[in-house]
Amino acid sequence: MITLYDPVQRSHAPDTFIVAGRPQPIPEKPERIDMLMTGVKAVGSEVRVPPSATNEELTLVHTPQYLSFLDTLRERWAHVPQSSDIPLPNVYAIQRASLPPIGYPDAVVGQAGYHLGDGACPVTANTLDAAKASAGCALEAARLVMNGERVVYALCRPPGHHAASDLAAGFCFYNNSALAAEWLTRKGKRVAVLDIDVHHGNGTEAIFYDRADVLTVSIHVNPKRFYPFFWGYEEERGRGAGEGFNLNLPRERGLDLNGYLAALEIALQRIKDFGADHLVVAAGLDISIDDPFKGFAITTADFQSIGKRIAEMKLSIVVVQEGGYPSESLGRNLEALLKGLGT
Repeated sequence: MITLYDPVQRSHAPDTFIVAGRPQPIPEKPERIDMLMTGVKAVGSEVRVPPSATNEELTLVHTPQYLSFLDTLRERWAHVPQSSDIPLPNVYAIQRASLPPIGYPDAVVGQAGYHLGDGACPVTANTLDAAKASAGCALEAARLVMNGERVVYALCRPPGHHAASDLAAGFCFYNNSALAAEWLTRKGKRVAVLDIDVHHGNGTEAIFYDRADVLTVSIHVNPKRFYPFFWGYEEERGRGAGEGFNLNLPRERGLDLNGYLAALEIALQRIKDFGADHLVVAAGLDISIDDPFKGFAITTADFQSIGKRIAEMKLSIVVVQEGGYPSESLGRNLEALLKGLGT
């Protein structure tokens, strides 16, 4: 098994994010990499450093306007009188989906409210270098799978599944899982995304919501009382040509392995019916019983069972790291999942 990771990804190291209106210590920090690497070493994976994603590659799923905003954000923000070190909107474009469409401002403060979806996407001086390196891992994993590798692990940090085509949110800036899926799709392959993160993959859903050529499936905590709150409900099935090609399987907090496997069977049957050539697994290890977000109750041994069941689909798999935050079992959980997937 090959692992893709670039040390540049450590350089994104914000201290805080906003929770209930207050700055709190951020769990999406470089120490995650050390914990995940213990799992990588335990399975004997070869580690390679891929090239960072270019803006041209990022336009596979992101708008040029959004990419330009991120590339120029900090320089422009520094010219705002009495601005904070970390760009943070004081106004949000809450009617973005309205008709007629809302306007797009010239002011960077207004653009921040348009493109930064919440208080959990702090852009530091090193964020974009780390995020482009992270995206490069997902793209290289797609290339390797296309060339015959059966399972490739992309250690993507920062993660990506909350990032939409022109929106950062939930620790995510570029949508790594969507990039891998889109790259393979443009090579003529039929691709499904299975998001097993404890949070709904709302950015991935949004990117493919109107399309029938990529299937998106997400198993996650019911968003009625859990981030991202506004997306992840069962009735979200896709729109227009995409109707029926998005499947959400929200479950209540505290879900154990039996309940999880029942949801997974529904997900895998839909993927089988879709006829996927390749599977992108958005691997959120935050379903762990030990994870700080306390969503599901999946043990280390359970991760291997989940991975083994996915492997029974006999598809080549791009494993894209999403959530999974510092805990004693994080590295072991990754080891167990990769062992199961490599069965």
